[in-house]
Formats: sequence, structure tokens, C-alpha cells
Amino acid sequence: MMQDIQQHMHRVIDDYIYVEDLNTLLKSFVDDKEKENCTWSKVTICTHKMLGGDSPDIYRLAAVTELVILTLDIMDDLQDQDQVGKPWMQCSQAVTLNAVMALFMGFVGELGHLQVKDKMLVEVSKIISRSINGQQKDITNAISTVDDYLMMTQEKSGSLFQLACFMGYSLLACTEETIEQIHQLADCIGLIHQIQNDMRDLTRLDVKNDVIGKKRTLPVLYLLSIDDAAFSPLKAYYEGEITVDFLLAEKDKFLQMIHDSGCMEYARIVQSVCIQKAEEIYENLQASTPWKERFKQITFGDFLDVD
Repeated sequence: MMQDIQQHMHRVIDDYIYVEDLNTLLKSFVDDKEKENCTWSKVTICTHKMLGGDSPDIYRLAAVTELVILTLDIMDDLQDQDQVGKPWMQCSQAVTLNAVMALFMGFVGELGHLQVKDKMLVEVSKIISRSINGQQKDITNAISTVDDYLMMTQEKSGSLFQLACFMGYSLLACTEETIEQIHQLADCIGLIHQIQNDMRDLTRLDVKNDVIGKKRTLPVLYLLSIDDAAFSPLKAYYEGEITVDFLLAEKDKFLQMIHDSGCMEYARIVQSVCIQKAEEIYENLQASTPWKERFKQITFGDFLDVD
């Protein structure tokens, strides 16, 4: 199944990009992304099948899902200037930007070939735009409260899961209630995964560390809220009063401070609330087995056994 999706992605590239070096480069991007086990396309397929779909075009739609998520991932890496090992970070930025446009045009063209209805085209543009709005808040550090963070994360990350689900139900006649449940569930799943990423990134003091980038993630917001002199260097860094070199020089002390602060425990509590809400929505969702269970396992099943 995953090989079929990869072949569809290569075919889309062949349909639109005939300049050999760009064609080869795009396929290398696709092949690198395939190492992540095509999770997004699995979400699309499970959504389609658990809602009663049996379209022969679902694998083409799943490939489209992977293409557009790949495009957004590349944009995210360009903005954050990390993931230096990725092939799109190893070529010139001009070429990578051209590749982004090529992938996105392939995405649009494939939707046209699949004759996705006008209403659904409007919906998919809204979902992607919502993610971009969230991304804008993230890269400009426009977050100052927990509520800001939760809204931004639902926009940025939840929308990606909404998009993968949308590709699954776009060919079906679903009720508004079902679509709303799917979107709410997707937002919860986005929060669950993003909080996990934020906890992981805070414990590494390199270019991926959110403190180095002065991002206000959930655990960082907790750290900044602590009224204790021990945390004053962190606040001073966010206010531009000290440099990153100071933090790096005190790396061990800084990591110990994070460990002792309770910020990880706080983030896990918020994450557990998101998991509980996701389970409630999931239980009320009218969907067919075994695809409903597979959807759960793919999206948030791994978090259910976490204490």
C-alpha cells in the first residue's frame, strides 16, 4: 500500500515537472519523507474507510495528502533553519522554494484531476490557511499565554490532521456533525503531538531547543511564570538582557532547572486532558470497525498507555 502511494507521488511529479534536475530532486524529497512510514496517508485512508468509503481513488488522495504535508514540512524547516540533514536543506534556498511551489502545484492539479467538488476545494484552502495562520503566530513568537498557545497549536498542528482527515472524507456525503467531530478530534490530536514535541525539544540544548529560539511553548510558558530568582536568567534571556552564550555556558545548570521546575509534569497534565477529550470524541464518533480502531492507533493510540 505504501509503495503504491509513493508511486502516485512520483507520477504527480512526472506529470508537472519535466526539468530533469528538479524532477529528480523532488523525488528524493518524497523518498526521504517515505521513511516516516506515511502516517499522514494512513490517516486519510482510515478516515475514508471508517466512514464507509470504498473509492478506488483513495490512494491517489492519500498521495496528495503526503505531498501537501511534505510541502508544509519543507516550509517549516526553512523557517526554523533546522533539520539540516534533510535533502531540501542541503540545496540552495532558491531551489528549495521552487520545489515548494512545484509540489503545491502538483497538489492543486491532482485535486482537479480527481474532480473534487468546489465546496471541498474551498474547505481544503481554509484548512491549509488556518495552519499557515498558526505558523505565522509561531514564527513571530506572538504567544504570551497558555490560551494563545493552545489556539496556535490547534491552528498549526491540528489543521494538518484535519487536512489528512479531509482528504479521506472529501469523496463522501458526511453529515455536518460527523465532520465537526472529526475536526475537533484532529485538533486534540494535534495538541497531543505538539505538546510531546515541545517537551522533547526543551531537554536538548542545541538549535532545536525552543528556549534558544525564544519560543513560548507550553512548558516554557510555565517556566516564565515561576516567581523565583533562580529563573531570572531565563526571563532575562527572553527579554534580550543576556545572550544565548550565557545559557550555553550554564548548560548543565539550565537542564537541571528544567528537570526540577515541574514544567514537564505540567505539560503532561495538559496533554492528558487533551487525550481524555480525544477519547470522548472518538467514542461518540459513528464509524466502522476495524478502521475506526486503526485510526485511533495511528493518531493517538501510543499515548494512551503513558502515565
